[in-house]
Amino acid sequence: MATANLDSSPPVSSEISPPGTVSVFPHTPCYCEENVYFLSKKLCEDGIATSDGSDLFVIFISNEQKQIPLWHQKASHRADGVILWDYHVICVQKRKESNLPHLVWDLDSNLPCPSPLDKYVAETIRPSFQLFSQFQRIFRIVHAPLFLRYFASDRRHMKDSAGNWVSPPPSYEAIVAEDGTLHNLNEYMDMSSIDVVKTIGADTVDSVLSKKSGVLISESQLEEFFSMIS
Repeated sequence: MATANLDSSPPVSSEISPPGTVSVFPHTPCYCEENVYFLSKKLCEDGIATSDGSDLFVIFISNEQKQIPLWHQKASHRADGVILWDYHVICVQKRKESNLPHLVWDLDSNLPCPSPLDKYVAETIRPSFQLFSQFQRIFRIVHAPLFLRYFASDRRHMKDSAGNWVSPPPSYEAIVAEDGTLHNLNEYMDMSSIDVVKTIGADTVDSVLSKKSGVLISESQLEEFFSMIS
């Protein structure tokens, strides 16, 4: 992913998560989709999530213009942490206990990681903040077990026209899907408002649980979607 800072204020990148929480997860700046891929795997391996990842959902955030504002991001040069990403990827963990909040894992955030979903929405997405239409955000929700099977990236999107890296790649090998696919990142990050579901219902949940590329929803539907998962 690439950024566009909104001014030249001093960077804000303080870590306010519990000590050691974020540092145990692999993280390469500007490769959020790969960071979330390995985050999901480690949450399963460490017993923080279910072993099959069925309580995890990978969420791509973008729009047609590839310009989405998010607050409290470490890469920001503003005191409020706002930045324009072309796209961003986070992980939401569904909590089975009704009295516990769903959790957002965002390794690029200055908020505690994980953060309760409602707090993350209020602080990072800020739905009450009026945005111009070109900055309206779309959310692609993908069930983590499907993402871990089918996602692939050869990192071509991180090279310029001359073949040079826009940002240094991770040291590990590129991710290849179980079926041998080498690159399908565009299938996840390309979004159109006309494909956003009109209403959230049981069929929306079923589609997320069965479609490898998930379902597109609006930001106003995000918390409603997770309230409908049993």
